Amino acid sequence: MKQTGDLALVKKMNTAIVLDAVLRYAPLSRAQISERTGLNKATVSSLVLDLIDNHLVADLGPGASSGGRKPNLLEFRASSGYAVGIDLGVNYIRGILTDLEGGVVAEHRLTLKAQNVESVIPRLLECIETLRARIPACPYGMVGIGIGVPGLVNESGTILFAPNLSWPEVPLRTIVEERFGVPVTIDNEANAGAQGEQRYGAGRGIANQIYVSVGIGIGTGMILNKELYKGAGGFSGELGHLSIHADGKPCRCGNQGCWELYASENALLEQSAPLGYHDLDALLEAAGRGEPEVLALFERIGEALGVGIANIVNVFNPDVVIIGNEMRRAEAWIEEAVQRTVARRALAHHRGKLQVLFAEQGEKSAVRGAAYYAISAFLGKMKGSGV
Repeated sequence: MKQTGDLALVKKMNTAIVLDAVLRYAPLSRAQISERTGLNKATVSSLVLDLIDNHLVADLGPGASSGGRKPNLLEFRASSGYAVGIDLGVNYIRGILTDLEGGVVAEHRLTLKAQNVESVIPRLLECIETLRARIPACPYGMVGIGIGVPGLVNESGTILFAPNLSWPEVPLRTIVEERFGVPVTIDNEANAGAQGEQRYGAGRGIANQIYVSVGIGIGTGMILNKELYKGAGGFSGELGHLSIHADGKPCRCGNQGCWELYASENALLEQSAPLGYHDLDALLEAAGRGEPEVLALFERIGEALGVGIANIVNVFNPDVVIIGNEMRRAEAWIEEAVQRTVARRALAHHRGKLQVLFAEQGEKSAVRGAAYYAISAFLGKMKGSGV
């Protein structure tokens, strides 16, 4: 009995190794998998057959030959299932449908007029349903859902604290799983954004990076030594609530002088109201026309962003700080002020190799990262099952 158990465990481990090789290096042949993994050819052939039967790998037929018979090449079947990623913002819901390699197949965006739970949850479910309806015929259908939210989330997927939504404790994972019957991953939106940029954007291949999500509030996702850092309780990254003014304005979080009160999209909109501007689109248009007062406002916001980023740099000494979410759209008008302020305030040794970048995925970093959570969970399950 023990031997049977051991053999099953070995098969699961070897299946994971072979699937990883296909995911990383495809197109490649069975012989090349054997060379890369150290598994013998008979084992590889047997496992590849299982993966083909389970619709995770496709045989492309003969590839180029270097002499002798042409080897059949294999690739991952990214269209065998689809994942939904959701970025739940304070004033919007952004959703995407992706294949199993993260390629975006469909998008859907809703504007939120109200922030109470009773209004938002039905619209969130509506967004997911709209995306699910666009899944092509495939073996696995919707494999999972990832959701990034602007607040603290515990291990059971309950939102514990979301100051800009003013929500009580909301068991979001349970609500969504009961509706759709697939695994659901809930995480802080900034953590999802960090994952999105590491996987698909400006953070690719960078070991130490801090993603700064600048929307209605400010959140940060920290990837240290290539791993997402979540802290002892899983709640790290609330750097938007660092005090940058000791006797500053009161914040909904209970603190005062918080960074997000001076450098977020909400701070921008508060300061622009006397000028007659009430949304980011109008401000970006005015900046594009060269309106002096609007340009000066973006300059102040850029400086305030730079102050907080310099503090982050001095604490964490990252390789890269990536600015994302809605304020990424203002890059042309805030970048110079951000870079200048960081250069002036960060310690010289910390900023030596530092780069301050703007998210390659723009305002979609979090939604891409959320979809990646769902993909990663599905592939992890398939590897662990031994297929």
